[in-house]
Amino acid sequence: MGRPEVIEYGIQLPVQSQSTIYAESWEASAGPPDLVEIARAAERAGFSYVACCDHVAVPRRLASAMSTVWYDPVATLAYLAAATERVRLLSHVAVVGLRHPLLTAKQYATLDHLSGGRLLLGVGAGHVPEEFEALGVDFRQRGAVLDESIDALRTALGPDEFPEHHGKFHDFQDLGQRPRPAQPRVPLWVGGSSPAAVRRAALKGDGWLPQGDPRERLPAQIERIRRLRAEHCLRAPFVLGAIAEPLYVGAPAWDVGRRTLTGPPDALAESLRAYRAMGVDQLQVRFRSRDRAELTDQITAFGAEVAPLLTRE
Repeated sequence: MGRPEVIEYGIQLPVQSQSTIYAESWEASAGPPDLVEIARAAERAGFSYVACCDHVAVPRRLASAMSTVWYDPVATLAYLAAATERVRLLSHVAVVGLRHPLLTAKQYATLDHLSGGRLLLGVGAGHVPEEFEALGVDFRQRGAVLDESIDALRTALGPDEFPEHHGKFHDFQDLGQRPRPAQPRVPLWVGGSSPAAVRRAALKGDGWLPQGDPRERLPAQIERIRRLRAEHCLRAPFVLGAIAEPLYVGAPAWDVGRRTLTGPPDALAESLRAYRAMGVDQLQVRFRSRDRAELTDQITAFGAEVAPLLTRE
């Protein structure tokens, strides 16, 4: 008998970020109780993780498109950790270059400690120049800063109470931090789809979080990651991610948009299994909805009716 073709699935939470690209209208008046109920529904439905985004401040020129609603990921994930028991907690993605690595390590090590080892640390370079300028970070060097920040975080989130790092942008030693993470090694997934981001993920990450790659572009990206890791003799487990098209389980009675995948569970599962055939290990899904109840119903239906069909012997 062959190996089961398993794909895990997670969700970027609504409400906590409200870009016009993906936010539903009902989210504008939603709040913490809605986040809790959605996270609990995802946990009951077998979702691997719930995820939060990261922006410190959105410039006025981008506010109409991005909105200014961006909950802090550490505070939000800690809040949801206390309301759940098993689902993992993903930052998708933390712009860690905006903060000193010791500050980032303190926040996320505490989150991992408080949640019993449920953290997935997703990191990315960021894309808003004004945000970097306001925080005193050179936007033009964000890639180099992120590269070094990943190295510094590997040390600062490791087992040593007194981590040590000496680099171009950051230098520290003999500074103790407790509590330590509950996990022996916090998984560090790198986000982004540019050539630099894909290379960074392949060589420095434990996984890759693509940003907006359509499914037809994924095979080439995945092949590049595999080639880079093989060239550098990196054989540790590596998690390849993807973000699916918007979904609606069943026949919608309203206009869910032409890009949304709809239909019965078997049809949705057949379409989503194509991601596994490409080599994807974890699939981030999201659902069209008109209110919280419809969203939690969609999450429940996906977990009960679609997810079991994603695994094939």
